[in-house]
Amino acid sequence: MTVLVRTPATSANLGPGFDTLGLALDLHDEVTASIGGHQTVVEVEGAGAGEVDTGEGHLIVRTMRRTFDEIGVAQPEGIRLTCVNRIPHARGLGSSSAAIVAGVLAARALAERLSGAVFDDDKTLALATAIEGHPDNVAPCLRGGLTISWDSGVRRLTPHADIRPVVLIPPFRLSTEEARGLLPEKVPHSDAAANAGRAALLVAALTAQPDTSVLLAATEDRLHQRYRAPAMPQTADLVERLRSKGVPAVVSGAGPTVLAFSTPDTQDLIEPEVGIDWQIQPLNVDPSGATVQFPETR
Repeated sequence: MTVLVRTPATSANLGPGFDTLGLALDLHDEVTASIGGHQTVVEVEGAGAGEVDTGEGHLIVRTMRRTFDEIGVAQPEGIRLTCVNRIPHARGLGSSSAAIVAGVLAARALAERLSGAVFDDDKTLALATAIEGHPDNVAPCLRGGLTISWDSGVRRLTPHADIRPVVLIPPFRLSTEEARGLLPEKVPHSDAAANAGRAALLVAALTAQPDTSVLLAATEDRLHQRYRAPAMPQTADLVERLRSKGVPAVVSGAGPTVLAFSTPDTQDLIEPEVGIDWQIQPLNVDPSGATVQFPETR
């Protein structure tokens, strides 16, 4: 029994929407998962090849086993994974969330095929969030589009077609744990109020006919980006330079990738500001999120 799961990259926060806003991007990992045999074997192509665990310690394997337990089905003795990874690791594009979502969906699909056990979408989101620790990446990975997440749910919206994300990927990495460790326990009330207003404005700006000046104002952040800047000075500098040119640019997730919102009047302003070592990748928004197929029915 084999299942193929395709999961999109995601960008969380989008500036002011700390731990609440997320966007699914048209860049995907593909995982082929099967159960059977006496051993667990993981083959990895692309990002993480030669670095990640290739046995029981692999994040997708651990996630699948936890999901089997949550569903209440017997653990298979062996799991086999073939991973084609296109989402760069430790760059702020949701690679761990993509792996977690792949693991939950693969186990859910296999359990339903083999035993008829049903694990609904709300439980799937809740489990993926519990494993990841927060929903801002797993929600868009599962649902696609632009998502607003809170402690008991998620709302999916469709960004305007004229707004195109461009990710600017540096050659260096930054772990989410390191980036989160730089955040203060308390922030000024004025900063919290400013971010609340900007986050609300950003939802409106991303779903309406694009107005660059509004998008620029809406992507202003006071809660996390400046505190993380010492760990990624090149990222902080690029964000500042792009914004000074009028380009709505933010740190993607915990960084160090930069996400710029390209509109017809800013698309030619981005490339001149980016260093030669950085990868410039225009992407569409993924409208539907993760998909599951059984290869024999494709």
